[in-house]
Amino acid sequence: MDAAHWEKEGAIKVIDLAIPTVQPGHVLVRVAASGLCGTDMHICHGETPHATKGVVIGHEFSGHIEAIHESVRTTLKVGDLVAIDPNMPCNGCTFCRNKKYHLCPNLECIGVTVNGGMAQYVSVPIRAAVPVPAEVSPIVAALSEPLSCVIHAVDLGQIHTGDRVLVIGAGPIGLMTMALCANSGARVSVIEPNDLRRTNALNHFGASEAYAPGELTIGDPLQGHGFDVVFECVGRAETMASALTFAKCGATIVWVGVARTDAEVVVKPFDVYRRELTIKSTYTNPYGMERAVKVLADNKIQWRQLITHEFPMSQFDEAWQVFTSGQGMKVVITP
Repeated sequence: MDAAHWEKEGAIKVIDLAIPTVQPGHVLVRVAASGLCGTDMHICHGETPHATKGVVIGHEFSGHIEAIHESVRTTLKVGDLVAIDPNMPCNGCTFCRNKKYHLCPNLECIGVTVNGGMAQYVSVPIRAAVPVPAEVSPIVAALSEPLSCVIHAVDLGQIHTGDRVLVIGAGPIGLMTMALCANSGARVSVIEPNDLRRTNALNHFGASEAYAPGELTIGDPLQGHGFDVVFECVGRAETMASALTFAKCGATIVWVGVARTDAEVVVKPFDVYRRELTIKSTYTNPYGMERAVKVLADNKIQWRQLITHEFPMSQFDEAWQVFTSGQGMKVVITP
């Protein structure tokens, strides 16, 4: 089978691999759709410290059950469509025992530490396979993992009806964040340099106002001006710092974007103290995959709008070029 393999720093190459044998406790999945993600870019450039050298990338994917190991007890059947939760905790550490398995120090991740879904077949633990209802297409089901990460971020933001929310960045994660916040009763604004993405945010994902960088100004946060919750969905030090400037007193700032490991943000402690700001970060998608599948099935949002490019595995190099150049939104491979 063909698989997109992290060959060396700066290079993802399609290679020929044997179809994996289904392992005890696992199911074999025939991949239907696998999305490219910023994490794949970080892996490619050696910026993900825990990634395994030579791994087959792909942690955002859906597929059909091809085989079930005899040791597995499940209601799933061969042919069923599933979305894959890539995170595999050890189940034996203090975090796993206290409902924080995403912080497990021994966490394995499909597509990061073990071979992933940017291939035609992959063997995954049964706990990773989340059933997808018939009303969700395989292409849209591949959005389950990033959406589950956004669900975690919005949970941390603790959105209330009537809140004013600012989202910085209108890529796929930012647009998902807007949609969930707007559907929770918040009024959502967005800052995004790309005009087409701003338009997409306004027309399809619930934003009420859209600004280019530098256009949005607020009054004195000490007098109640600014936003109740600010989500940074870019992953750059400068936008993470600017998120604080838009927060009113008592606000929550959620850093959703993944920064480089060497990035540093300058924060004035007195400003955080005086305005009683809460700064939170998000890491992966604890207990969010089934919720994400349900949200996709509800179809209240035009989720298909997020996927702008589809390529077969034979055109992976072209897909990677489109992805790395930022030409589209979500780029999906259909192996």
